[in-house]
Amino acid sequence: MLGFMKGRTVSRTAGGVRVARLLSHGAKLLTERGRAVGLSLARETLDLYGELNRPEQVAFFLALLNELSPDPKQVLAAAEGYAAKPSAETLEALNKLVESPRQELLRRLNRASGGTAAILHMREQLLAIVREHPELAMVDADFRHLLSSWFNPGFLQVVRVDWRTPAYLLERIIAHEAVHEIQGWDDLRRRLEFDRRCFSFFHPALPDEPLIFVEVALLNEMPDAIGSLLDAPAGQSDPKRATVAVLYSINNCQPGLRGVSLGNFLVKQVADLLTAELPRVRRICTLSPIPNFSAWLGAHLRKQVGTRPQPLSEALHAVARDLGRDLSRLATDPSAARERLEPLKRPLTALCATYLLSPATEGEAIQDPVARFHLNNGARLQRINWAADLSKRGLQQSLGMMVNYVYEPGAIEANHDRFLQGRIMASRQVTSLTLER
Repeated sequence: MLGFMKGRTVSRTAGGVRVARLLSHGAKLLTERGRAVGLSLARETLDLYGELNRPEQVAFFLALLNELSPDPKQVLAAAEGYAAKPSAETLEALNKLVESPRQELLRRLNRASGGTAAILHMREQLLAIVREHPELAMVDADFRHLLSSWFNPGFLQVVRVDWRTPAYLLERIIAHEAVHEIQGWDDLRRRLEFDRRCFSFFHPALPDEPLIFVEVALLNEMPDAIGSLLDAPAGQSDPKRATVAVLYSINNCQPGLRGVSLGNFLVKQVADLLTAELPRVRRICTLSPIPNFSAWLGAHLRKQVGTRPQPLSEALHAVARDLGRDLSRLATDPSAARERLEPLKRPLTALCATYLLSPATEGEAIQDPVARFHLNNGARLQRINWAADLSKRGLQQSLGMMVNYVYEPGAIEANHDRFLQGRIMASRQVTSLTLER
């Protein structure tokens, strides 16, 4: 740990005077015992980090890895001591040595005014750096571990967002909407009308920043297209008579919380709030995008494979024959895309079902990230909707198709358990379409 304490590693390898100062402040913060001095030092340390450029950030995170990781020999000795004599004392000694000093440094930084927001921003930058320096995954694991504790849903508040919500928070909702872009204040007002709902998670340390929010439409049937839902005039349905609540947009607002599970808790709390407020609501469902289907299909069209199930080969051949192998050109002319796609409705829908129900190649239970989110939450894949989103983005992502996932209160926990066991819960309507049989 001496290299970290004295800033030698950085000053030799990167000539980083600012990083050396930052490391020196970090070392003082780890040994500081006075509360008032510690708060001031934590704020100064965060300010120093904020001055770093990208190469200096890399040097700083590498120093955290190299100088503030647990000592393997000490961990092994403590583990052997606990194995030989299990007790509260030997377990505590092991726990102290297993936890990296990086976590204590982050805890002390978090005490500063604005510390939580600064650490979230720090992790957002770290996530970008990890792609080039995968060895820093160990450092990121410490960030994720602490943030999972700090942003435990027990500490969060679900808030309904409506037209009376302060304007600065409404501006955040507009800025963070990434699924279906909000076209200005009139569009936002429509999404907050009496037959709609919007709920967001907030944390006490970030009262002015939504963490994640969900938009809901109250209808009498499960929708099969996003255009009619977004463009519907206000007051089209009476929310007190609604039987279906449609979660049509879920947005994570804080990139620094990637990998920290919040959405599943928000969905479940929103479902409880809706059914308590609106007793007629019998079905909670989604109208969801299929983000990577076009990329998956394009890769299969370009891939030379010796043996495939005959139905899969025939469907791929039909798509390649009529659309070619470069699907990106469809999105350049959305007005003509529907006419080109319509003759391929049957094979494309079957290919989409195959994509959604196929295990991923890298150990994930399912390939599609939105499907993985909802199925892990206990939903069931209910229906694939043809020509549901013929916008440029919809064509780029999934050739215009969207999916309904259904949350049935009595089946959520069982579906979640089945998903963890590798089973994908889907309706017969969807499973009957798959081509890998």
